[in-house]
Amino acid sequence: MLSNYVLPGDRIELQSVNRSLIENETKRIYETKVFDILSNDKMEIVMPMDKTKLILLPVDAEYDIHFYTKSGLFQCFARVIDRYKSNNVYILALELTSNLRKHQRREYYRFSCALEMNARNLKEEEVIAIDKNAVQLVPGLPLKRSVIVDISGGGLRFVSTQRYEVDSLIYCNYQLLVNGKTKEYNLVGKILKLRELDNRPGEYEHRIQYVNIDMDVREEIIKYIFEEERKYRRREKG
Repeated sequence: MLSNYVLPGDRIELQSVNRSLIENETKRIYETKVFDILSNDKMEIVMPMDKTKLILLPVDAEYDIHFYTKSGLFQCFARVIDRYKSNNVYILALELTSNLRKHQRREYYRFSCALEMNARNLKEEEVIAIDKNAVQLVPGLPLKRSVIVDISGGGLRFVSTQRYEVDSLIYCNYQLLVNGKTKEYNLVGKILKLRELDNRPGEYEHRIQYVNIDMDVREEIIKYIFEEERKYRRREKG
């Protein structure tokens, strides 16, 4: 039953599965939240926005939807059946076209944040160790300050004045509050994407994927993300 797992206010992501739409549209992901659960297979969501502009998703279009709930990550397919305004809120009515299922790839949910991180390129001997499925980091080397802007169990996105090249391996050092305690993490990441910020020349946004991360560490990061999400929802309701 939909209402057993998904609640009003839960954050969701939608991606079009309509093959007739243009390529860029099918790849775009919209972020919004659940407005209300109407029945076992119908719900209302807040119409997504791009800054201050409403995004009028078409009636009859089908979407792949991911729900970020206190019970974990869930997924289903749903079709837009109506658009309307209710109490000054623009609403999309959706009808599920598949069963709701637990999504096991929780680590790929990206949590927006602003966390300090120190980083550096790996030395050649460290890269060799990584290639042998070992992590042997050289201590005491100088680090560059960075800021994490989103984090997941699979990797993170950060901004730095240091430019790290795509496919290079870097050492990442940051702290998270898990179970009420601050814990330090020393991880290795591979640079997947790089771009210079349009409005801040000389600053670079990087996206990395963790390399050889311990599964317990990954679960701790995922736990941190869901704890912070719950805090965010409580603040919104309060």
